[in-house]
Amino acid sequence: MYNNDGLCICTGPDILRMRVFEVFVVKDNAANTLRRAEKLQVILIGEGILVGAVGGLVVLLYRLLLEYAATWLKAALDYAKGAPLRIAGWFVILMIFAVIVGKLLTWEPLISGSGIPQLEGEMTGQLEQNWRKVLSAKFAGGFLCILGGMSLGREGPSIQLGAMAGKGISRILDRGKTEERFLLTCGASAGLSAAFNAPLAGVMFSLEEVHKNFSVSVLLSVMAASLTADYLSASIFGMKSVFQFDIVHSLPQSYYWMILILGVILGVLGAFYNWFTLKVQSLYNHAKHLNTTTRLMIPFLCAGVLGFTLPDFLGSGHNLIEELTSGEMVLHMILITLIGKFIFSAICFGSGAPGGIFFPLLVLGAFIGGAFATFSVNCLGLDAIYVNNFVLLAMAGYFTAIVRAPLTGIILIFEMTGSVQNLLSLSIVSIVAYIVATLLRSKPIYESLLERLLEKRGVELPKSHGKKVLREFVVAHGSDADGRLISEVEWPRHCLLVAVQRGEEELIPKGKTRLRASDLLVTMTDERDCASVYKEMENICRFKGFWN
Repeated sequence: MYNNDGLCICTGPDILRMRVFEVFVVKDNAANTLRRAEKLQVILIGEGILVGAVGGLVVLLYRLLLEYAATWLKAALDYAKGAPLRIAGWFVILMIFAVIVGKLLTWEPLISGSGIPQLEGEMTGQLEQNWRKVLSAKFAGGFLCILGGMSLGREGPSIQLGAMAGKGISRILDRGKTEERFLLTCGASAGLSAAFNAPLAGVMFSLEEVHKNFSVSVLLSVMAASLTADYLSASIFGMKSVFQFDIVHSLPQSYYWMILILGVILGVLGAFYNWFTLKVQSLYNHAKHLNTTTRLMIPFLCAGVLGFTLPDFLGSGHNLIEELTSGEMVLHMILITLIGKFIFSAICFGSGAPGGIFFPLLVLGAFIGGAFATFSVNCLGLDAIYVNNFVLLAMAGYFTAIVRAPLTGIILIFEMTGSVQNLLSLSIVSIVAYIVATLLRSKPIYESLLERLLEKRGVELPKSHGKKVLREFVVAHGSDADGRLISEVEWPRHCLLVAVQRGEEELIPKGKTRLRASDLLVTMTDERDCASVYKEMENICRFKGFWN
């Protein structure tokens, strides 16, 4: 029925029919939900293939664009070299790049850095990325940074781009939050797989570092995404591994003591890398006279100077690996390149430019291994044919010490080099580096970067509460706890009741457990709250007097 104003009004029978319809809709939705849950594993595999295809294509386009950027950079430097006006013009272009990238970072701040901390923040519900803005801004910003010669990698951004492709598919298909996290993980796996031609490493990294869960459902969907992206990558870039250098023989066990020494060195230097990277980032952030754009001008200017003096330092450093493993470098040149690349990479990444540390840190690890092996050949009797073995080992160990993802490091190096001869030695050096970095109390780099990002965005982080303290309290006759159920007692806020000792019997505390006089209560609290909790517990358990 309609009233005089043309508005619909409902009579009693109408309302009854609407309610019956609503019940059937709810029942129908519940039935659909149950049917979907039964097929969820198969659905996730299908969605994983879809995310792998879309995310893989997005990352492959990004990878192709960056290869063009590296080619155009070399052409621009060759054209400008020796001509002062052209050199000046190139520096003007670099400043324009800095302004554009600064505008992109202002428009979408979450494209800064590698993007892996942002993804981890979203997986834990602490961040929310706009997938459309991140995709477009990361593409443009990453391209301009590589075109300008910054020492940044494509792998971290590829992981973020793949994850955002997964999020876009989730939103288009109207999936819930739980399923969306599965698709984010699938996208991350597809991104790394397409960037490195490393499907197994893509699976392992997304599970070990991003999802932090190895359930069958997520494993199958992530594998589907990673393999789909790898197939597309192989179709465009071929089946060849990223690094092309020869490992002639497996390392004999007589040299394994050197692996232990190398692992210790990598653990120490990995901890130093994390500290130095965060320190440079802090220096940028605390420089009050710098804004987003002027911070970016520093690495772009450095890239301009290096482009006409030490052009090998520019970009991710793939060419440096080829020079190192071909035996063209002597020890002092290896050390100079290692130090220079280390500092320049930190300057680039610390500025907040959209680009990753994944590939540059592998390059640094390779040079640490190269320096160690060259020294060992000269002083410790190492056969020169095993130099490349130590380059390979150091890449995995250094990655493990910094990222703290040993399985990913081992599988990644195995896939990137195509060598299966060194799995045992890779495992040993990774474990040693992991232990040393942990003993030095160095946090995984992406975890530290996420904390910095959340702090900068005003997200309150849980603070360290110190050690846990166990205390015992006796329930007195006439106390607030005497004769009452545990659920009826108002316990201190920062206190956990872990046990109730009644004579020789130990009870598990439950809400319906009734306390008695002489019961011994065992509580656990943080060290910082110990004093306040003690006072409150004493007040609960002490005798209050006969008038109570």
